[in-house]
Amino acid sequence: MENVINGINHWIQSLSKEYNSMSETEISNRPLPNKWSKKEILGHLCDSAINNIERFVKIQYTEQPYVIQSYNQEQWVVVQNYQERPVDEILTLFQILNKQVVNIIMNIPAAKLSYLCDIENNHQKTLEWLIQDYFEHMKHHINNQILLKNND
Repeated sequence: MENVINGINHWIQSLSKEYNSMSETEISNRPLPNKWSKKEILGHLCDSAINNIERFVKIQYTEQPYVIQSYNQEQWVVVQNYQERPVDEILTLFQILNKQVVNIIMNIPAAKLSYLCDIENNHQKTLEWLIQDYFEHMKHHINNQILLKNND
């Protein structure tokens, strides 16, 4: 879990510098009508943190396997209107939520990392896997979409 904690802390510290080096056009441009802007991708990462905070907490005290409830990612981004929000607000939200994620991870007893969750259709994974998957998802969006100079 140390690599995950260090990785999330890295992005908490450095992502605002990355966004501040981009123009408003680059941050707000949607490469295609049905694709998110870099601002909306950051909002999506906030939504992911919100949903995973709940999962990381509930898995530790509910009957196993904890059943993961999916959420409509597209609608979360639309309803919260990240495209029209100032990027500084979204960055602050990203930082605060992920500080909470790190806090939760740091306080999970080692024995609970093997607790099971049903990610869909009786497909079971451990809490440790879920945490790693959260970080991999974050890295995917940051490295393959946010940090690319051309968002398409």
